[in-house]
Amino acid sequence: MKQSELQKELDRFKNYVISESQKNLRKLGKDGGKLYDSIEGRVKANANSFEMEFSMEEYGLYQDKGVSGTERKFNTPYKYTTKAPPPKAFDKWAVRKGLAPRKNGKFASRKSLQFALSRYIFKKGIKPSLFFTRPFEKAYKKLPQDLVDAFGVDAIKLFNDSIYLTKK
Repeated sequence: MKQSELQKELDRFKNYVISESQKNLRKLGKDGGKLYDSIEGRVKANANSFEMEFSMEEYGLYQDKGVSGTERKFNTPYKYTTKAPPPKAFDKWAVRKGLAPRKNGKFASRKSLQFALSRYIFKKGIKPSLFFTRPFEKAYKKLPQDLVDAFGVDAIKLFNDSIYLTKK
């Protein structure tokens, strides 16, 4: 496979993974947020190798792979043990979702809602969405066999080595 053909194929792979990941976030109701806008990829084909990397907001990894809570467990490498997520992380999310806490018919403070959300996530965890993993694996299966053979690519190793997180 020529380098320019390789670059085109890898660009198609990258673009597919990004667009499908964003579609999956839309289905989950997470479109328009920082995570949706932060998903990026870069590929570079060289004569005997190629480089590929994807980046997104750090919490995207936890949304994708999930996080086990103290009461509910998921098959994920991440778990809450002693420290809950910071309540302020739910402020903009609650506003965007139109959540307005009420107590006795009157609006309660947003801080109490944020704390309640934090405690809930700490106990119940975050169910794996695989919004990124599924498109990546599906695109990998569609890669031309000569590309896979030429580089001896192992999907799991490529995935683990190619994704890195950036805090934006």
